[in-house]
Amino acid sequence: MPVLDWTLLLKLKEMFNSKFGSIPKFYVRAPGRVNIIGEHIDYCGYSVLPMAIEQDVLIAVEPVKTYTLQLANTNPLYPDFSTSANNIQIDKTKPLWHNYFLCGLKGIQEHFGLSNLTGMNCLVDGNIPPSSGLSSSSALVCCAGLVTLTVLGRNLSKLLAKYKNLQWDNVLRLDEVQAKLGISLEEMLLVTEDALHPEPYNPEEICRCLGISLEELRTQILSPNTQDVLIFKLYQRAKHVYSEAARVLQFKKICEEAPENMVQLLGELMNQSHMSCRDMYECSCPELDQLVDICRKLGAQGSRLTGAGWGGCAVSIVPADKLPGFLANVHKAYYQRSDGSLAPEKQSLFATKPGGGALVFLEA
Repeated sequence: MPVLDWTLLLKLKEMFNSKFGSIPKFYVRAPGRVNIIGEHIDYCGYSVLPMAIEQDVLIAVEPVKTYTLQLANTNPLYPDFSTSANNIQIDKTKPLWHNYFLCGLKGIQEHFGLSNLTGMNCLVDGNIPPSSGLSSSSALVCCAGLVTLTVLGRNLSKLLAKYKNLQWDNVLRLDEVQAKLGISLEEMLLVTEDALHPEPYNPEEICRCLGISLEELRTQILSPNTQDVLIFKLYQRAKHVYSEAARVLQFKKICEEAPENMVQLLGELMNQSHMSCRDMYECSCPELDQLVDICRKLGAQGSRLTGAGWGGCAVSIVPADKLPGFLANVHKAYYQRSDGSLAPEKQSLFATKPGGGALVFLEA
């Protein structure tokens, strides 16, 4: 499976030489990803179904002996940045692009207990639309970690082996509730119907149901950013989580069995997922709903929001023979609207197939 356009690599090499006056020693590539189905259920302990996309982040790297980290970006919107490789400071109050690189570098540095990192010249390129639910920032963090490991000559496999079974301490996950009850997801939906009412709960009612005080609710159950919430839609949120988790398993089963109407069935599950995100979890928005509706009318077998929601990205499943017309018609129907409210840089519409994973390319 092709994972890189070599003309892009050569172009990045030329830009690196122009920027730093030297040739990169290696290149690191990490893909974006799209969640096909399974939204807002991973932190409840349930499986989701993402795929790597063909769009990626690509970094050209040259280790240097100055102990200075120099970051540049091919996109002029992202200014150059320079700092000491051994005094990484991350300003958590500002989502500056270079902070994501620093997170990947600092994570590796802290894990291995390193104090004398060599400097690096890095030129970052990429074609993942930012702020669209396609993990452009995560791809940059992954790239930065892999860059640091490569410079240090360390092996990523041992690091992954250590953390692959990492448990979420002190987090009560809904899959644990289901496991303790010993029932299926479909049965959990019936429990939700019987045990919860559709009307919103207030903190006092929750406390009465659980037999706890308001202080215990705030300090032992609620997170810091929800301690002052006064309305809780428990029925709607639980119904989304359990139904979405069931849809992920159904999606996987259909893919494995590959019936003749597979694409139609997968599309129906994606459509159901969007409805649940919109109505039960309330993480959609009018613009996303409109885009999803346009995609379905113009040939998508299924379409849904992907990523956190409240704006962002929609993912659609479209037959290959209908793809050119689909892209042209969706662009015309959604982006070329008469009000002209969308800036050109926000008009991101592209096709992708499952892509490859992160890679290191050495300069020959």
